Order: sequence, then structure tokens, then C-alpha cells
Amino acid sequence: MNKSARSGSGQVPPSYPARRLGAVAQRAADQGPAAKVGLSTASVYPENTEAAFEIAGRLGYDGVEVMVWTDPVSQDLDALRRLSDQHGVAILAVHAPCLLVTQRVWTTDPWTKLTRARAAAERLGADTVVVHPPFRWQRHYARDFVRGIRRLREETDVTFAVENMYPWRYRDREMLAYAPGWDPTDEDFPHFTLDLSHTATSRSDALAMADRMGDRLGHVHIADGTGSGKDEHLVPGRGGQPCALLLQRLAAMGYAGHVIAEINTRRATSAEERAADLAEALAFTRRHLTAPAGPASPVAPARTSP
Repeated sequence: MNKSARSGSGQVPPSYPARRLGAVAQRAADQGPAAKVGLSTASVYPENTEAAFEIAGRLGYDGVEVMVWTDPVSQDLDALRRLSDQHGVAILAVHAPCLLVTQRVWTTDPWTKLTRARAAAERLGADTVVVHPPFRWQRHYARDFVRGIRRLREETDVTFAVENMYPWRYRDREMLAYAPGWDPTDEDFPHFTLDLSHTATSRSDALAMADRMGDRLGHVHIADGTGSGKDEHLVPGRGGQPCALLLQRLAAMGYAGHVIAEINTRRATSAEERAADLAEALAFTRRHLTAPAGPASPVAPARTSP
């Protein structure tokens, strides 16, 4: 985690005890927000999926989003069910293996990945599959992506929530790596995932994007960013995104989707520092999901079928 991102006013130092932050989060949870707050298993990297379940249970998250990637446990449904039972942590969502580093996880066929992610969600009790837009070089997949997502949605109660991404940049050049594009609101998808680190990276207006998603906003990745061009996934409150305001507006509108902390803790120097970052993210999210909102926003409740 970038040292400068920690230094602003009101930031919690790395040594702040995770148990105290957990207590703050629990007090906010007692007020009963409609949305569940989960932890992405990717948030503990370079620790593994098993560690994510343990940390989520210890800190008091409502559940986890399983990032299916190169860790064999993340691909093993029996192992995931055991971890869920062992730690008392629900599996809220499954993130399909559609990253560059997961191109060969489960299969190389992108549609098979999505049907397997749906089957995993159904078996694990999750109600959401998070999916990225296709890479531009996946021409056949990209050509039928919008229609294909709608077909999948019609076959199951599981929500397929397409995530906003960002243009890739190198020096002063911008490359459009996704097709149909990095902004899914340009297409007619049944449901969306809004990622606030990605809005920072793409230099988009997060609140305006949420408004465009409207009642199709089914899932949120809460994180922060400075707009540097890197996908930072900072603890919410450490960057420049309107994390607090978005959460307050969602709460005011009765949003009933999931809010998942997807945080980069790779630079944590100890397990305690990693836990403190994730506890801070949980406390921030729960505090603002229960706080009074400002002026009414067109952002609407999620989990409605098209």
C-alpha cells in the first residue's frame, strides 16, 4: 500500500489494532444496513483463499466474494464449502476467472468459465457472478457477449453483474483493451458491478456511472484510488473517490445488493497490518451504509430482474 495514501488527515495508522476497528464496524452493523458487506478473497493476496475466509470471519464481514484464480482452493467447490462452514462465513458472490492471469483456469473457453461460475454460485449459495468485459482479442466471445450474458441470466436466478473496467495506458498512449468497451453502461446488460478503484483509474465520475446503472446496479466493489492511472484498490477513504457519498446514497435508496471490499494489501508488512487495513475498510463501509445520505440520488435498489 502506498505510504502517501496513508498520510492524510484522519487516516488510521498501520499499527491501529484490528480488533478496535472491528468493534467500530460491529456497532455500525447493529444498526442493520440492508446491503451485506463482504470481503474479496483477492484482498489478502499474497496470502491464499483459506486465509481470506479466516480473516473475514475474525473481522466480522458478512461473507466473501470468491475470486476464482490460480489458487487451487479457489477452484475447488468442496474446499470452499468446508471453509465457509469452518469459519461461519457465507459465500456471497463468485468472481469468474476472467483476468489475464486466469486465462487457463478451469478452461480456456470463456463461455464455459461463465457457466462453471454460475454452477459454483448455485452450489455455494451465492447469488452473484462478477464478470469482466471480454478482452478485445477475444473476438468471437466479444461479438456475442451482450446477448450471451442476457441468455445466461434467463437460465438462472444467479445475477451476472458486468464490471466497469478502464482503458490501459502506457506513457501518453491509451489502449482500448476491452470489447465492446470498458464502460458497461454503454450496453444493455441486465446487471452491473460498480468498482470504485476502476472509476479512479478510468477517471470517470463514479456517481454519474452509478446513476447510469440505476436499478441494474447489482454489486459494488468498494475501494479507492487517486486517479494516477494505476488500478490501486486503496482502502476506502484514502483516495479521491466519493466512496462515502456513494454508500450513503445506496443506503438511502434501500440498496440490497452486496458491497465487497476489494483492497490491495500486497504491501502490508505483516499479517497485523493487513488485518488492520481490512478492518478499516469494513468499518468505513458499514459506517457510511448506515449514515444519513445527502440530497436524493437517482441510484436505485438492486437485485431486480430485467
